[in-house]
Amino acid sequence: MKRVSVDIGGTFTDCFVVWEGRGIQGKALTTHHNLALGFNEALANACNQLNVDVRAVLSEVDSVRYATTLGTNALIERKGPRVGVLVTTGFKSTIPLSRARGYGEGLPAERQMDIPNAHRPEPIVPIPMIREVRERTDYLGNVLLRLDEDDVRQRIRELMDAGAEALVVVFTNSVVNPAHELRVREIFLEEYPGHLLGAVPMLLSHQIAGRKGEYARAMSAIMDAFLHSTMYHGLGTLELNLRGQGYSRPMLVNHNSGGMAQLNSTDALQTVHSGPVSGIAASEHLMKQAGLGNVVATDMGGTSFDIGIVVEGGVKYYDFNPVIDRWLVSIPMVHLVTLGAGGGSICKYNRMFKTVQVGPESAGSDPGPACYDRGGLAPTVTDADLLLGYLDPENYAAGHIKLNPRRSKQAFEALCDELDSDAIEVAKLVRRTVDANMANGIANELRTRGYEPQQFTILAYGGNGPLHACGIAGHLGVDRILAPPFSSVFSAVGAGNMNQMHIHEVSTWTVLFDANAKRFFTDYERFNESVAELERRGREDLLRQGFDAADIRYRLELDMRYGNQRVQTAVVSDRDRLRNQADVLSLINLFHTRYGERFGEGSQSPEAGIRINTIRVCAYVEQNTVSFSGIEDDGRAGHQPAPVGTRACHFANVEGAVETRVYDERALEEGTRIEGPAIVTTRATTYLVEPGWRYYAAAQGAVWFTRAGH
Repeated sequence: MKRVSVDIGGTFTDCFVVWEGRGIQGKALTTHHNLALGFNEALANACNQLNVDVRAVLSEVDSVRYATTLGTNALIERKGPRVGVLVTTGFKSTIPLSRARGYGEGLPAERQMDIPNAHRPEPIVPIPMIREVRERTDYLGNVLLRLDEDDVRQRIRELMDAGAEALVVVFTNSVVNPAHELRVREIFLEEYPGHLLGAVPMLLSHQIAGRKGEYARAMSAIMDAFLHSTMYHGLGTLELNLRGQGYSRPMLVNHNSGGMAQLNSTDALQTVHSGPVSGIAASEHLMKQAGLGNVVATDMGGTSFDIGIVVEGGVKYYDFNPVIDRWLVSIPMVHLVTLGAGGGSICKYNRMFKTVQVGPESAGSDPGPACYDRGGLAPTVTDADLLLGYLDPENYAAGHIKLNPRRSKQAFEALCDELDSDAIEVAKLVRRTVDANMANGIANELRTRGYEPQQFTILAYGGNGPLHACGIAGHLGVDRILAPPFSSVFSAVGAGNMNQMHIHEVSTWTVLFDANAKRFFTDYERFNESVAELERRGREDLLRQGFDAADIRYRLELDMRYGNQRVQTAVVSDRDRLRNQADVLSLINLFHTRYGERFGEGSQSPEAGIRINTIRVCAYVEQNTVSFSGIEDDGRAGHQPAPVGTRACHFANVEGAVETRVYDERALEEGTRIEGPAIVTTRATTYLVEPGWRYYAAAQGAVWFTRAGH
């Protein structure tokens, strides 16, 4: 297997190359003005380790897989076309009202509660660019008011005359009956054929989001239209960059649904947060192959700290209505929690609580932390780690970035004055604060879903994950934490391990058990027709990309609930069709089990009724993947290499400096055991073994941190 996969983050661009059985990792600073430059540098870094020319690698690999931040950057910068929207008469205010929650969505909890200073984000679609069309369909799909085609033509002309560069159609209940939206597109193409110079795209909301919920569906389509041009040109440029270096196959783009597809089969909205989701996919793959049981995936990079849950038994956690930037959308996105706690997170004085506050603002890659010596002036987590002695100024990022401790100390001067303390004590406070923030984020995410941290193996990856692993575990009360193989580029590993997959879903009102009538579901034909239609759509997506129908697999997932509960539980069905009452009872029993695992046995409420809210089909083709095996700590006596030196380090809960042994890459050899305190510095990351912890190197560069005595 020969493959290149790339994850572009806010600070670093990570590259993972699989070449004739070897896995090579490369890193470079992200070049936001031209992402191809950072990609080229990271790839060249990996190719140098292979002693193979970049063009030779790209001409031989079976695929290049790409997780991009283009969409995220476009939303932050508000760079996109002028979008016009057609809505059902009477629903013009649905978008600007934003369910009366637009002032707070996408903001940290403390800012959501600051009502006096609340303000709505700058709208993607201003009110003058929304036009009403006379038509109406009810919740069952019955046409109450036929589409007024003359009115449609007039409204389209008004939007085009107003400078619309993309059009979106959002009609009420179009997910049940899309006939009116489809007819609008036909009219639009009659008036403005696609071959005309300056032709604009038109997106239909029912094709972007299959769930009910007018506002979320509208915003999904609007954001897709807004990002369309940026993604088309940005990814097109990246593909041209690959073509210029000898790569001739289609470029593959990772999706936030946990799959990937060719560029021509990717919606812009599917790429947002695709990098962190790739890490969760890699965690799921590792969990299954290594038999780890339940895992929490934690990715601490330069800008953020991402948390995902992977539960043994096939339970999938999706955000049914994720908030992207400041808007609620409706797409099947793998559940992800992001905290502003990365190496580049800026530290400042909190006057209310008279302590230090870490994040959510980040120094990013340009200018980066103060110690990068690129003009950054604000103190960051990386500056604190450097002052505490954890980082090697001459060997950071394999020596590609020289760190300047003097700049870090200067950056902390203002905080030292506010806290009336020296730089080391302030750096220790920063360390305690950021580790506690990340631990609280993990604990909240697990406990709100009915789990305890002790039930999970915590994976610490990303460039800063192994550096903060012991601190996070200490705050959580967890005794074991795993830095997986290729931990610094683990999300890029996940990008390379994903299957080509398309997810289609549809809202439904399917009552499996009617508590009032004491009756079970019997309309098997209606349910099976919905599943077959979703399978057909997924199959067509994959056939269009050149796959054989015999290679396509399907996974049926159902979002289920008891009665009118707000909480939904995703169930992976072991049957692709319902044919009799035994199948219905089997599905109910599976839901009963999953619900009990999540919220505790005895919490189930079948007396309230049981229903399916969403039918979702994942159509995928399995790909070759990187294999993970032998990463468990077998408990056998290991060996300890000789340290390459010592360094005076300061630890958050230890008074004074501690002389700490320093090891190099040789400490990653399988079977290595080291007692803390110790530091292992490698080309890609730094492993910090705090006092009271042990280090064990397993196969493929995986590292276990275990608390002494456990």
